Amino acid sequence: MIEAFIYDHVRTPRGRGKPDGALHEVTALRLAETALRALKERNDLDTRLVDDVILGCVDPVGEAGGDIARAAALVADYGTHVPGVQINRFCASGLDAVNFAAAQVMAGQHDMTVGGGVESMSRVGLGASGGAWPVDPAIAIKSWFMPQGVSADLIATKYGFSRDECDAYAVESQKRSAKSWAEGMFRNAIVPVRDVNGITLLDTDEHVRPSTDMQSLAGLKASFVQMGQMGGFDAVAVDAHPDVEAVNHVHHAGNSSGIVDGAAAVLVGSKEAGEKAGLKPRARIRAFANIGSDPALMLTGPVDVTKKVLARAGMTVADIDLFEVNEAFAAVVLRFCQAFGLDSSKVNVNGGAIAMGHPLGATGAMILGTVLDELERTGKERALVTLCIGAGMGTATIIERV
Repeated sequence: MIEAFIYDHVRTPRGRGKPDGALHEVTALRLAETALRALKERNDLDTRLVDDVILGCVDPVGEAGGDIARAAALVADYGTHVPGVQINRFCASGLDAVNFAAAQVMAGQHDMTVGGGVESMSRVGLGASGGAWPVDPAIAIKSWFMPQGVSADLIATKYGFSRDECDAYAVESQKRSAKSWAEGMFRNAIVPVRDVNGITLLDTDEHVRPSTDMQSLAGLKASFVQMGQMGGFDAVAVDAHPDVEAVNHVHHAGNSSGIVDGAAAVLVGSKEAGEKAGLKPRARIRAFANIGSDPALMLTGPVDVTKKVLARAGMTVADIDLFEVNEAFAAVVLRFCQAFGLDSSKVNVNGGAIAMGHPLGATGAMILGTVLDELERTGKERALVTLCIGAGMGTATIIERV
């Protein structure tokens, strides 16, 4: 099989996904263009070598619809010959886009591809694309549908994570993110977002709150009590997992991922394609996998898919130096660490989505780039990136520094 290498990655900063967020005036198309153009310009990339652009986008409707990958490639001046495709596997879309790009190279059908993702949550809105899962009884009942926050609270209850433990994890995420920004950890990956006049709108992650502490989080009310109790979803949770007598609601805005805007792009190619482009590989993609998991717990997919991808790569947890586990909710990462007996020194060492935010379609590509930078910075060798996914799935990728 042909090896697939990562040659570079870029991302925009993450803007708060609200009308007063710094990136609200920027369309998803322009966000994606920003990442693609930066990838091209900083590598002096001859886009005649690019065979495809694959972008994740979870709500591909309205101005974010209509195959945004093709549109963004055209706007970023990649040339009319470069095709594009938009994919959606909910929160893992950005990572899967990179995996799909790598698969094209590994299969020998493409030589160089771009994978990444984009989401403008302030403009398009979470859940704008709809879907049968929450509203059609044919699937909602069969899959024990409940809002993700209730599922996160079910995980915390089932596996014994208290409100204080979840809050403590959130505080640590904020501290690590703030420290990483202060020390310039993200400097080489960030491309500022500018308006039509060239004025910088945002060049740092807007969602980070360095002053967050246990006291400030203690003042926040649990967000999913009403949905769980009055909406009837607690009963669904208990029906799916009768070993749980009652759901303990522990998650809130402070220990859950932030809603933000952003885009990312990763350049993937064969050894020969990189040589033709005059580029040096930074990492090889060793293995990737997807899996379906318990749809009621919904967010434990990272545990299941990590077992699968490690087996596929012929590795164990001990072979991995760093882990990136998307911080959709604090309990997701706590359960992952519990399942594999990991301490926090190897997991999300630069902070995560609780502090910096989770631009759904882009996050997977963003955290892949973050952990690659950390491997290079620390001289470590291997990393595993994974995300939980709506409806009970998981995606994971193992990379190895070159």
